[in-house]
Amino acid sequence: MRLLQRILEVGVLTAVVDATLQIVPGGTWTATNTGKHIQAHGGGMIKVGDTYYWVGEDKTDGSAFQNVNCYSSSNLVEWKYEGALLSRQGSGDLGPNRVVERPKVIYNRSTKQYVLWMHIDSSSYGDAKVGVATGSSVCGTYSYKGSFRPLNFESRDMGLFVDDDDKGYLLTEDRKNGLRIDLLSDDYLTVKASTYLWKDSIEAPAMIKKNGVYFMFGSKLTGWDPNDNVYSTATKISGPWSSWKGFADSGSKTYVSQTNYILPIGDNAIYMGDRWVSSNLMRSTYVWLPLQISGTTASMKNAVNWVPNVSSGSPTSGPSEASYEGESAQLSGGAKAVSCSGCSGSNVAGYIGGSTTGSALFASVSSSATTRSTIRIKYRNGDSSQRFADVSVNGGAVQRIAFLPNSGSDPDSSSLHADLKSGTNTVKISMTGSWGPDIDRLMVPSS
Repeated sequence: MRLLQRILEVGVLTAVVDATLQIVPGGTWTATNTGKHIQAHGGGMIKVGDTYYWVGEDKTDGSAFQNVNCYSSSNLVEWKYEGALLSRQGSGDLGPNRVVERPKVIYNRSTKQYVLWMHIDSSSYGDAKVGVATGSSVCGTYSYKGSFRPLNFESRDMGLFVDDDDKGYLLTEDRKNGLRIDLLSDDYLTVKASTYLWKDSIEAPAMIKKNGVYFMFGSKLTGWDPNDNVYSTATKISGPWSSWKGFADSGSKTYVSQTNYILPIGDNAIYMGDRWVSSNLMRSTYVWLPLQISGTTASMKNAVNWVPNVSSGSPTSGPSEASYEGESAQLSGGAKAVSCSGCSGSNVAGYIGGSTTGSALFASVSSSATTRSTIRIKYRNGDSSQRFADVSVNGGAVQRIAFLPNSGSDPDSSSLHADLKSGTNTVKISMTGSWGPDIDRLMVPSS
């Protein structure tokens, strides 16, 4: 890939000439085979061969446990729903009105089993336990083994880490005592011993190791509200560990997100965070950003969009974009321009779908290259649930795209991944049977 001769901020992101598939932090992220926003909150990642598997919480119907979901991708951008590892049962830890959070999967090479750990709790968060399940395939059905308090201590937010010597560790927030690292048994099914304890109040733990240095990331305790997340380092997992310090811009509240996992990629890493919406957890989104690691220092800058480049392991900035106004598209059926104070041009293409099957056709969308890329659809949705639209590029197959509810007057982004040809393209947005979103504009890669 040809790189422009410029580096953004600290040099993590470099611009690309050819448009490519992009991650859009905080936007609606539609699964390729469901047409719905991905439900993998508080999740983790495991790579098997050339495929990444994203395991997380299903918050479709609120905070009570529904499913631990699994999605797969080869490029970290386009995600396919594979199924549920665990689902709600009639009673017990996985029963109605129970809490199952922060699911993480690791692979035990000795037993050849995938091992799933999660936070297990009551609706009042009084149980404070971990739960364990096993499976013979990464995205298959898992067998739940039960729950316990590790070493008889409370455990709420948790994570997992496997070291170079295959020793596994539980990262666990013990509200009364602090943040713990506990050594797992050889089969990864229970806890053997305490490895380290921070007496600080830190939750949402996630760990990586780079060039012999351990990095522990975590969040301060502010409930569902974001804060400036922090990290600590050590050259031995048993310590001593450094004091906590921030890795994102001070005061940014980690770009309105909370740590859930750190994914190593190339010489650096990807920060995976949740942007929680406590009043409607289904509409919580994901803030993934490149994380630069240098010696014992971690740093991260915000981005509207960026390219993960899994093959090279070198994240690059998103391409420059051209804007196409919704109200300037060819509107048909019942679709028409509607006033929107916070939108570009102060108008949107409204009444998409509905009884008159309104649609918007963008007939002159330009691309400088023939490539598969990401179009950001800026939209408004004043409902409390997802809206949907059917999108076709150049008359090709229709994709069902989700659009989460948004509050305030500013439009949000939903990602459309599509094949563009060099020159002029068409993008048609329509819906049958229900109302689609109001379309503010398309943001299309132009270089």
